[in-house]
Amino acid sequence: MKRYDVAVVGGGHNALVAAAYLAGAGMSVLVLERQDHLGGAAVSELAFPGLDARLSRYSYLVSLLPDQIVTDLGLRLELRSRSVASYTPVVRDGGHSGLLVEREPGPATADSFRALTGSDREYAAWQAFYGEWTQVARTLAPTMLEPLRPAPEIRGSIGAPSWERFVERPLGEVVEATFADDLVRGVVLTDGVIGTFTSAHDPSLRQNRCFLYHLIGNGTGEWRVPVGGMGAVSGALAHAARRAGAELRTGAEVTRVDADGQEAELTYVAGEAEHTVSASYVLAGVAPATLDRLRGHSPAQSPEGAQLKINLLLTRLPRLRSGADPRLAYAGTLHVDEGYADLQKAHDEAAAGRLPSRPPGELYCHTLTDPSILAPDLAAQGWHTLTLFGLHAPARLFETDNAHLREVATRGYLDALNAYLEEPIEDCLAVDGDGRPCVEAKTPVDVEASVGMPGGHIFHGDLAWPWAEAPEEAGTWGVETDLPNVLICGSGARRGGAVSGIGGHNAAQAVLQRRG
Repeated sequence: MKRYDVAVVGGGHNALVAAAYLAGAGMSVLVLERQDHLGGAAVSELAFPGLDARLSRYSYLVSLLPDQIVTDLGLRLELRSRSVASYTPVVRDGGHSGLLVEREPGPATADSFRALTGSDREYAAWQAFYGEWTQVARTLAPTMLEPLRPAPEIRGSIGAPSWERFVERPLGEVVEATFADDLVRGVVLTDGVIGTFTSAHDPSLRQNRCFLYHLIGNGTGEWRVPVGGMGAVSGALAHAARRAGAELRTGAEVTRVDADGQEAELTYVAGEAEHTVSASYVLAGVAPATLDRLRGHSPAQSPEGAQLKINLLLTRLPRLRSGADPRLAYAGTLHVDEGYADLQKAHDEAAAGRLPSRPPGELYCHTLTDPSILAPDLAAQGWHTLTLFGLHAPARLFETDNAHLREVATRGYLDALNAYLEEPIEDCLAVDGDGRPCVEAKTPVDVEASVGMPGGHIFHGDLAWPWAEAPEEAGTWGVETDLPNVLICGSGARRGGAVSGIGGHNAAQAVLQRRG
C-alpha cells in the first residue's frame, strides 16, 4: 500500500490550492478526482457541439480569490475588471428605462439614479451604504487567510454600528431603512440571495452571510473576469500543484475514507480496479455531507442549491427596449425582475413548491471583457456568450421530473428576459453542429449529478460567518472535523464558498501548523 503525507479527496480548485501549498512545503501529496479532468465546478468546456466556444460551465466570475494566494503560488492568471458593475432594466409608467451602476460610480451613475427616482436621495444613500461596506470589507478581507478571530474582536474592528446593522439585524431591515425605491432595494438584496435560498427577513440571517461573502473579496468586493474562462483558473492551480510535486490523479473515485485521528486509509476506484492508499492527513475538497457518507456516517446536513444556470451562445447581443447600449448593459451584471417585491414573491412561490411566475435572474457577457474564449472567427463575426444565473430555483422543484421542469424553468427565465428586449433572445441564438439552438441549462439536480455537489448547492452548504462564533473556535482555521487528521478544504469550510481558494489555503495551513 502506497503512503502519502496527505491525500486529498476531490480535485476542485480548493483541493489544488491545498495541494500546491503542501507539496511546496515538502510533503508528499496525492489528489484523487473522480472526473476525467481537474477543477470541479471551476472549468471551461465546449458546451455546444461543433462550435469553438469554451464556456465557464458552472462558476463564472472571481471575487474572493485573495491576491496573496495568486502571489504565493506564482499563478499565471489574469483577472480583468468589468467596465460596468450592473444595469437593471425596468418598466415604469408604461415606459422602458434602466438603472446603470458603473464599476467606479461617477456622473453617469448619479444621473441614472436621478432619472429613475426623481431625486439625488437614493444615490446619496447608495454611496453611504457601500462606503460603509467598503470599510467592513477592508477590515475582514485580510482575516480570511488567518486563524479565526473571536467575534468580539471582529466587532471591535468593524465598529459596533456596522456590526449591529449587518450582523445582528436581518438584511431586509437595513435595506428598507436605507433605500426607498423598490428597484434599488432589489439590486442591493440580490447579493444576499444569489446562490442561497433565503429572503430579506430570514431570521437565520443566511441572507446577511451571503451578502457579506459577495462584497468582501480582496477588500473591494469586485467581481472580475478570468481571462481564458474559469478553466484558466483551475489550469493555473493544477500547474502550480504539479510544479510543487503533488500527484494529481483523475478518473479516481474515492469510495471510502477510514481514519482514526492518527492514520487514514482511502479506497478508490480507477477504471475497474480498486486501490487503497494510506496517509497521515485526509483533506476533503468535497462537501461535508459527501465526506460524511465516505466515512460511513449519516450526513449532518442536507444542502439544497437554489439556482438555474443557463449558458447561451449568440451571434449578436440583443437590443434592449430601454435603448441602452448592449455593450454597456451586458458588460456588467444585468438584473432581470430583481426588484425587491419581485424577489420576495419569487421566494414565496418557490417555498410553496412552485416555479416563480416571474423568475428573477441576472446575466453577464464574458466575451465583452474577454473574447479569447471564442475562436477568432466567431469573435470577428460579433458572436458572444451570455450567462444567466436564475435565482429562487431550489432543488426540491426539480426532483420529481428534472428534464421536463428544467425545460419549463428555462423557458420562464428566457421569457422574463424577453420582456425587456427589443428582439427575442431566440433570434440571436447560434445553432450548434447538430442544428440545435445554443442553450444549455443546469438545475441543482444536474449540478449534483455532474460535479457531485449534494443538492446542487454551489457553496456545499449554508455560508458561515468568517469568524469564531464560539470561544473554543478562536484560533482554529475553520476546517476542522471531529478527527484531527481529517480536514475540510473545499467550499464547505467555514470561510469557503465561491471560487476563492480560501478553504484550500486554510486547510493547508492547519496541516502545516500541526506538523510544526
